[in-house]
Amino acid sequence: MLAIIFVVVLGYAAMQWLDYTTNQGERIEVPNLAELSLSEVETMLKEKDLRYEILDSANFNPDYPRFSVIEQVPKAGKFVKENRKIYLTLNPSGYRKVLIPDLIRRTRRQAEPTLKSLGFEIGEITYKPDIAEDAVLELRHNGELIEPGDELMKTSKIDLVLGDGSGSYSRPVEDSVETEQTNEDQFDF
Repeated sequence: MLAIIFVVVLGYAAMQWLDYTTNQGERIEVPNLAELSLSEVETMLKEKDLRYEILDSANFNPDYPRFSVIEQVPKAGKFVKENRKIYLTLNPSGYRKVLIPDLIRRTRRQAEPTLKSLGFEIGEITYKPDIAEDAVLELRHNGELIEPGDELMKTSKIDLVLGDGSGSYSRPVEDSVETEQTNEDQFDF
């Protein structure tokens, strides 16, 4: 009989201890941290006895301020215990840089979707005399010539210089000593 009473008292004491150490029944509502800066997040979570950990930076989203929270786990409105970690995804400072593909001598029909799929915008389309109609001769950004392998920020506007199909072709000057092209370098078809 004494053993049964001892087991019951021990069980009751264990349950009380578990309730106390696990904060049974105490819940904190997770606040909405979207669009808040890291310093605002830190202040808000400290007031609620919660912690945070930054998981990652996502792709830049212009709808959110730079370095602000764009996603959180658990979501706002969920209930958690004190000292729980809230996992955050932050908006980076800007668009990432993207490598310029080699589109020289590709058709406009090939170049435009390739550039758009990489996140670039198509700017001004201009034409130069060339044997191939709508073939890409140059890529430019803000008036500057860009080469395959260069990097530009995603959403940059790229201007295309295309061949007009007029039948003449000008080879680029290969030798840096030459200053002018001669008529011998041009072919008429």
